[in-house]
Amino acid sequence: MAGPTSRRNVLGAAIAAAATATAGAVSASAGPAAAAGAEAASPPARGRRPGTLVDNRFWSTHTDWRCGDRAGTRAVAGRRPGVVIAEPVGTTEHPDPHTGTTAYWEYATWTSPVHRSRVPATEVIASWNAHTPVGTWLQVELSGRYSDGVATPWFVMGRWAAGDTDIRRTSVDGQGDGRASIWTDTFSVDDAASGLRLDTYRLRLTLYRRPGSGLTPTVWRLGAMASDIPDRFGVPASEPALARELIVPRYSQNTHVGRYPEYDNGGEAWCSPTSSQMIIEYWGRTPTAADLAWVNPEFDDPQVCHAARHTYDHQYRGCGNWPFNAAYAATYPDMSAVVTRLSSLTDLETLIAAGIPAITSQSFLASELTGAGYGTTGHLMTVIGFTAGGDVIANDPASPSNEAVRRVYRRTEWENIWLRTKRYNASGRVVSGTGGVCYVYWPAHPTAAQRTALGAVGIH
Repeated sequence: MAGPTSRRNVLGAAIAAAATATAGAVSASAGPAAAAGAEAASPPARGRRPGTLVDNRFWSTHTDWRCGDRAGTRAVAGRRPGVVIAEPVGTTEHPDPHTGTTAYWEYATWTSPVHRSRVPATEVIASWNAHTPVGTWLQVELSGRYSDGVATPWFVMGRWAAGDTDIRRTSVDGQGDGRASIWTDTFSVDDAASGLRLDTYRLRLTLYRRPGSGLTPTVWRLGAMASDIPDRFGVPASEPALARELIVPRYSQNTHVGRYPEYDNGGEAWCSPTSSQMIIEYWGRTPTAADLAWVNPEFDDPQVCHAARHTYDHQYRGCGNWPFNAAYAATYPDMSAVVTRLSSLTDLETLIAAGIPAITSQSFLASELTGAGYGTTGHLMTVIGFTAGGDVIANDPASPSNEAVRRVYRRTEWENIWLRTKRYNASGRVVSGTGGVCYVYWPAHPTAAQRTALGAVGIH
């Protein structure tokens, strides 16, 4: 199998609600919602190109961190600006459902200005880049206002630490207001066919530390991707415009089958962390010997095991939480990472031309991707280039060996399975596709060409 499927199937049920519109859509149920904050929305920010269906807004500059509402936090300047605890505003008790233990934590908060998305959204995915020393962790929440003026409650988008000794990194199930739900890492309007959209949102960051420790998390980047991708079983083919291949390390997830089953049943399901590790090492970052000391020395490529452990979501019980993978990549020195959606292979060509590979999410039947040799309900792979004919060169971790990881897939097939939002499964039932989701990792201080390429695809 190429990767974990249960959560993406549940998310797919929400996305595919609109897919049943041909058979009659279910109307949205209006439910009570808590206030989301009354500040006036900020002007539309950079991050969305004309004609696209995606809006990115990320806070990462010293000016950004000095804006919004700060309660016990302060902005720090320097080569990589961020936000840290200044003086905690209180102490709270946190029972960890995954350890069964309860601990007290000092905390402080930073809340973003209201962002008015240029795309009234059916989905929002947050991501963040942070350093959490042992004894600290963070929580990211989202609150917004719907197109009919009703506010949402605050939804938890993730409780996260780089390690797993203080809390267990986790998403939070069971969140909804009768209009939208949180599916692990994704805010999703329950009935997109109703026309209801999320117009504005805020993000709230809560930083925690052991009482009296003086430690602090440091957050360098926080933001979200809002999107309204239409229901589609297919997309128009893009025209090839680039022939280039990046030299990216190759790792197979399947060589780790059976290893550390406590992390999503072992390597068979590790497509996401394996892909993340390939890109991290492409940028010249690797775990230290101390980082890998816990891995069985008889295992080859121990860094893949390390990536699985440090992307594992203890609620989802898998390594495929999209923001957790981006956050893991950003734990390496001077790395930035986001989760976004791209609109076509032309966008990927723009990144590859600047030397930036990307990790894409897709699902397909074996018959839909020539040469794959498998079908999957959810799989991550790394796009590293394009052939002279425009076909996709991918490092596909669902391969029997590291040597077999490099694959060439037909352009039109690959683009379709990545960008569609709906597909037919082997039983003929309509299920979801990811609509162009990808992870993009790059140096925190990119070259001018890289900065231009990132801006061209809406990442700032």
